[in-house]
Order: sequence, then structure tokens, then C-alpha cells
Amino acid sequence: MTVVPIPTSRITDWRTFHDVFAETLGFPGYYGRNGNAWIDCMTYVDDPDAGMTRITVGAGDVLTLQLGKVADFAARCPEQYAALIECVAFVNWRRLDIGERSILALAFHKTRARVSRAPQPSDARPDTA
Repeated sequence: MTVVPIPTSRITDWRTFHDVFAETLGFPGYYGRNGNAWIDCMTYVDDPDAGMTRITVGAGDVLTLQLGKVADFAARCPEQYAALIECVAFVNWRRLDIGERSILALAFHKTRARVSRAPQPSDARPDTA
């Protein structure tokens, strides 16, 4: 299995979304910088002859996109975060629909920052004497 770290901290808008993926995965110079082009490039990640990505995987293997700082990414760029999940799912669906195996996986841990709060009266336990 091939794991590629995606530096989501560099993504701030659609331009930087496409910059990061094109650079990290080695999309071709004619990459269209839109969702359909992203899907096209990622659909052929197991076909090095297609020339759609510099990083490829063998037949039957899966490319895992490891998203760093994903909670910050999702909060900062909710549209791009949601689109990434949808596009990965669509790539896999597209391949399954023609009898091929899924090719992409996402790996991330989305945690929320802990917020301290003052103790509330409802937090107190009743006396059990």
C-alpha cells in the first residue's frame, strides 16, 4: 500500500487545493484544475502509462491519501474538504461501476479542540448518604 501525506495546511482555497494535489501527486501540465480533472487523474493512479500522476500504485493496490491537520482544514475550507471526500468516493464508485477495484483511501483523524467550561450545577452529584 502506498501512503501519500497531503499537506492540508497549505490549502486555503480552490487554487491552493489544486496546487497541493498537482504538486504532491504529480498531475500532468495540462491538468484542468477542477473537480472533473482531479477525478480523471486519480482514476488512473494504477496505470502509469496513462501519465495522469507521477505517483502510481500496482494493479490491485490502493493509494492512501493521508490528510494532516484535517480538523483545521475542514474548518478553514469546508467546501474543499467536502469535495475531497466526495471526489475520492466518486473515483472508487466509477471504477467499481466498470468492474474494477477501488483505488483510493483516505486516512485522517478529525479531533475537536477541547473547550474548557466552568463547572455547572448540573455537574454535581446528588448526595447518596
